[in-house]
Amino acid sequence: MKKNRFSFPISKTGILAQFTCLAMAFSGFAQIEKAPLRAEGEYANRLIIRGITLINSTGAPPVGPIDVVVEKNRIAQIKQVGYPGVPIDPKNRPKANAGDKELDCNGMYLLPGFVDMHGHIGGQTQGTSAEYVFKLWLAHGITTIRDPACGNGLDWVLEHREKSLKNEITAPRILAYTVFGQDAKEPITTPDQARAWVRANAQKGADGIKFFGAEPSIFRAALDENKKLGLRSACHHAQLEVARMNVLATAQAGLTSMEHWYGLPEALFENKTVQDYPADYNYNNEQNRFEEAGNLWQQAAKPGTEKWNKVLDELIKLDFTLDPTFNIYEANRELMLARRAEWHDDYTLPALWRFYGPSRVSHGSYWHNWGTEQEVAWKRNYQLWMQFINEYKNRGGRVTAGSDSGFIYQLYGFAYIRELELLREAGFHPLEVIRAATIKGAEALGLDKEIGSVEVGKLADFVILDQNPLANLKTLYGTGAIRLNDKNEVVRVGGVKYTVKDGVVYDAKQLLADVRKIVADAKKKENFEIRQPGMEAKPAKISDGKEN
Repeated sequence: MKKNRFSFPISKTGILAQFTCLAMAFSGFAQIEKAPLRAEGEYANRLIIRGITLINSTGAPPVGPIDVVVEKNRIAQIKQVGYPGVPIDPKNRPKANAGDKELDCNGMYLLPGFVDMHGHIGGQTQGTSAEYVFKLWLAHGITTIRDPACGNGLDWVLEHREKSLKNEITAPRILAYTVFGQDAKEPITTPDQARAWVRANAQKGADGIKFFGAEPSIFRAALDENKKLGLRSACHHAQLEVARMNVLATAQAGLTSMEHWYGLPEALFENKTVQDYPADYNYNNEQNRFEEAGNLWQQAAKPGTEKWNKVLDELIKLDFTLDPTFNIYEANRELMLARRAEWHDDYTLPALWRFYGPSRVSHGSYWHNWGTEQEVAWKRNYQLWMQFINEYKNRGGRVTAGSDSGFIYQLYGFAYIRELELLREAGFHPLEVIRAATIKGAEALGLDKEIGSVEVGKLADFVILDQNPLANLKTLYGTGAIRLNDKNEVVRVGGVKYTVKDGVVYDAKQLLADVRKIVADAKKKENFEIRQPGMEAKPAKISDGKEN
């Protein structure tokens, strides 16, 4: 039995049964350690944040100094209190009352809380705990996540969703998107069964559905029923079904968002209907799968052609959301860059490091023979992929930020900031990057009346740091950015200082210290140190290619 990305058995009795059995397996999935009750974070009935420069998601340029007043967990006042370089007159500032909490953030920057549209909450095979994942997210300013699979089981995710809403645990806000067919008692093989499952999923309290693909009549029935119930949906258009329903077909059927990029090139095919698979291709061999995927955008319609423009315009007309998750495939174009990222040393758990390594079983560990040719192909892949995403944004389409961390050397929190850098590489202005990370994600989730921008009446979700992220997005990393000071000394600057979620103020640096301790304790228990693949015990043997 082959295992999928979450280590469930997959049926060999047909493509539809594969996806249905994948979903059914979630109900028996080994859950990770639950989050402990909240010991961190301060809450005040009235909070005043003093002297910040506001970087909002409304399209406005930065402005400051500003004082922000929060009452309970809602923004009550946003007041400009002076001018840059001029002392602030206390008479112009909101008055503090007895019992109020004040944060002196003079000269700092405040942004809306970040939304991670693709946030898996870890898994047993990765060796993570909920505390580890949640603290890495919050430490990087992520105040809302969409769990696109509920890999720990819907009940587990709903329990943590409710605890987070009540601020009983240290965690972002959680939205639960169940995998289509999860907890079904038998494979879904008819449209009526699909509709019944969708209704049951909504009754259980799920926020939406995550699809991988399905037989078209079943897929359309599920999307139609989900839309009638007012729920949203996402899809990873897996190659096993994308030839029957690509992104354009699923969006027309009612899908509200897509993950990654699968299904987009297929919608852009002009002189073919399926990917150019080699004769010896095997989807279950992930070296095959990802190596050939690196050639896929080259097979699609070229930028500016009639087909390219038609697909762009139709998806925008449908108010469709693209969540590219550029970061999760970055190792494909530069494996050493992702593998040697500096945060692995202090923040990657031993079990997670082992999970990343070359393997024929673990999903995303497909480095069987990955080299220059594969990386060059993927670099070309990215150029076309990024051009499509940037044009989509420029024409008014919604693009969001998601990370899909816990796979392919991408670590929770850190990978999300890398996603912001890659949106910048794709051509987004830094302010457009912040919009993708905040209000666009809120819109895609149907939460833009509550979160996504700093406006009176909205929930108090903020990211506060002492460096300007518009000048250098690297200052958002927990490890900070490297700078040479006036004394010719190398220093680290930045990192989120405070994350505010629902009015609760978290010390981001302390959250990172907590994670470092979790990792250090795990390493001490195992007497573990990170070594590069093939060099675990001794220098790697360099083969001449001849076997004895």
